[in-house]
Amino acid sequence: MADEGFEVVPFRDGADIYVINTCSVTENADRKCRKVVKQALKFNASARIVVVGCYAQLKPDEIATIPGVSLVLGAAEKFNLHEHVKRLSEDGPADVIAGEIENVRQFSSAFSFLDRTRTFLKVQDGCDYNCSFCTIPLARGASRSDTVENVVQQAQALAEQGVKEIVLTGVNLGDFGKNSNKPGQRNESFFSLIRELDKVPRIERFRISSIEPNLLSDEIIRFVADSQKFVPHFHIPLQSGSDKILKKMRRRYLSALYEDRVNLIKELMPDACIGVDVITGFPGETEQDFLDTYRFLNELDISYLHVFTYSERDNTVAIEMSDVVPLKERESRTAQLINLSEKKKRYFYESQVGSRRPVLFEAETDGKLMSGFTDNYVKVTTDFDPLLVNEIAWDKLENLQPEIVFHEIEVESDTLTLAQKYSNDPA
Repeated sequence: MADEGFEVVPFRDGADIYVINTCSVTENADRKCRKVVKQALKFNASARIVVVGCYAQLKPDEIATIPGVSLVLGAAEKFNLHEHVKRLSEDGPADVIAGEIENVRQFSSAFSFLDRTRTFLKVQDGCDYNCSFCTIPLARGASRSDTVENVVQQAQALAEQGVKEIVLTGVNLGDFGKNSNKPGQRNESFFSLIRELDKVPRIERFRISSIEPNLLSDEIIRFVADSQKFVPHFHIPLQSGSDKILKKMRRRYLSALYEDRVNLIKELMPDACIGVDVITGFPGETEQDFLDTYRFLNELDISYLHVFTYSERDNTVAIEMSDVVPLKERESRTAQLINLSEKKKRYFYESQVGSRRPVLFEAETDGKLMSGFTDNYVKVTTDFDPLLVNEIAWDKLENLQPEIVFHEIEVESDTLTLAQKYSNDPA
């Protein structure tokens, strides 16, 4: 958009055009879209509102009825946003341009690069798994990937811009390698990708985002353990600790495999951070099934949870299933797992107190404090120092109130000692 003469402005500055990128994993995501449209119009009542993303692909006509929406673009059309915006009419109903997702075969690369020291680089899109609860294949299409060569070139270009950490992302990241033009054909693999990225100079960290347990092979885990660039942080979807529910969800693994993945990571990388996705209240989930999940997670050496309350989604297999769990019970189970997550995260953070870890400090600041993340995803906070922005500092983790903060750091050969007086009051 900037190349086409548009200027990016803050949301609150009353932009002429607002582009809302939507999710549609849960019903709440749909409601959020409506809320953001209303917020945008408060800042500029005559603004043109463009809605893109998964919700736009799944329910374009529904979005078009939202007051104030001028244009709805589907999964493929969003990449031609600048052309569509130029043709927007002044008045009239919203334009809807959302073709069939089955026809989208081309991979479109993308990365984030604003003020952050971490960049999210998309290397894969779409999914062929068709889990019984999921609308993502309907919204994003078949699995398709960039090439190893292109990804390496992008990483090199990002290094030239001063980026220190790249987070690899995709809808089903571990399925990397399927050819964009020949559906289902695999020319490369995720392992071949990370092996080549490990050689890219000046990128100091690579982080793997969410990856399916059945695709997280021993080969990948052992490579990360030996790598100087791939960090000891994994986010591995589980969804349920009950094998009965996993089968109903049409997941491609059972709990024993998941446990094996976690155990191998911790054997090779004892300080690794492991995040878990889990869904509560899936149809047929009894109290015993939930307790099985709770106990399974409680006994696993994991670091935090992302908990989702099951919500019915149109055009999924699960919406036709019987034994629906009452919403109140779903929410109760979610609350219990959120509490477990808080305990797990605190235990993991406490286990890191006294250790020395490399921290990449970010530019964001409230004027007094700045923060960053260790290689194993512990958030660290300290007094703002412009010399630390986008720098990796070796850090002795000292306190836990409410986030870990550091006492002494080393940047290259220099040692910086910072005065610390942190209140016990989290505020």
